[in-house]
Amino acid sequence: MSLRNIPRIVITGVGAVTPIGNTAEDTWQAMMESKSGSNLITRFDATYFDTKFACEVKDFDATKYLNRKEVQRVDLFTQYALGAAQMAVDDCGIDFEQTNKERVGVVFGSGIGGMSTFETQTKEYYERGKPDRISPFFVPMMILDIAAGHIAIRFGLKGPNYATVSACATSSHAIADAFMLMQRGMADVMLCGGSEAAVTVMGIGGFGALKALSRDNDNYQTASRPFDATRNGFVLGEGGGVMVLETLEHAQNRGAKIYAEMVGIGLTDDAYHITQPAEGGEGAVRSMKLAVQDAGLELSDIDYINAHGTSTHFNDKNESAAIRTVFGDLADKMHVSSTKSMTGHLLGAAGAIEAITTALAIKHQIVPPTINYNNPDPDCNLNYAPNAPVKREIRAALSNTFGFGGHNATLCFKAFSE
Repeated sequence: MSLRNIPRIVITGVGAVTPIGNTAEDTWQAMMESKSGSNLITRFDATYFDTKFACEVKDFDATKYLNRKEVQRVDLFTQYALGAAQMAVDDCGIDFEQTNKERVGVVFGSGIGGMSTFETQTKEYYERGKPDRISPFFVPMMILDIAAGHIAIRFGLKGPNYATVSACATSSHAIADAFMLMQRGMADVMLCGGSEAAVTVMGIGGFGALKALSRDNDNYQTASRPFDATRNGFVLGEGGGVMVLETLEHAQNRGAKIYAEMVGIGLTDDAYHITQPAEGGEGAVRSMKLAVQDAGLELSDIDYINAHGTSTHFNDKNESAAIRTVFGDLADKMHVSSTKSMTGHLLGAAGAIEAITTALAIKHQIVPPTINYNNPDPDCNLNYAPNAPVKREIRAALSNTFGFGGHNATLCFKAFSE
């Protein structure tokens, strides 16, 4: 395919289930109100855990999207996926009965998948001592790719379909893959994103054992404080996000609304450490540079970065250094924010929620805030939109996600124009 034939890709629909809202619209409004999604854990008794709080999804009614039998046969991460997918499809207004479904695909991932299903079924076996107590739905409820499969089945979509998994970069890779597939002419429409439901005994226990979680139980609502000097670990979140990507031609032919245009990606690896980012954010430097280059933009075109911003010491320090390395003095003219300060860290779903947030920031020309930011850190010396949203021009923006294993993904979006 010649370069002049590469289609432009636009965002025409979004759907989200998050700890601060059960729709993308409600999530955005909560961000504009600087709300925290962190509360004491309700999913299990956390009495003996060092961390007793998380960013749980609240009041989500799966029966809005599945019948009662279906709810019993899919893990919570898939329930979030199907809810977000239905909202995104409704939002974009596409009629699949009038669309070539062989040209519509799904790339949708999860960092962990059906952890609660695995825990429940393992407990069932060890308590009963019989393998015939294991549910026949155990494997199809647990496996990571099943959400992508369910989304395709729900809408009858027969184009490219698979799952990505790259820890906290998972759903950014899903969006990047969907973007590349469409650029190659393999689909006209893609549903892409990720979901996660790891607020479980082993989820909290495992990340706690890594010393990755905040243990600030006395101040749990402000425990997620990216870039703040007193940050002491991330707050585990859950939920799901789906973005509808569409070729510009296909979107215009059906009169679709357009949130923003997706214009570039940067995908790298640190090749440094299984959990710790490379010194100075070296891999992040390359991913951001590649994304801007791929978009055909100049560094001076970027007005906003939705940071990975986990509220951990090394991530925030190294990501800040990486942004300063890439943008130099231009970094002082842009805004950087971490919406994880409000949603917590949604692991494999983080990239989707943050990409949606970035598209909405461009649409509304508002930078969402980094809340709980009160103590500047000399190692983090950027403009983090502290504690309140900022109205400003956003011509183009980046969304960063970095995962255990050194995976780095940067997505680039810009304001749509004819």
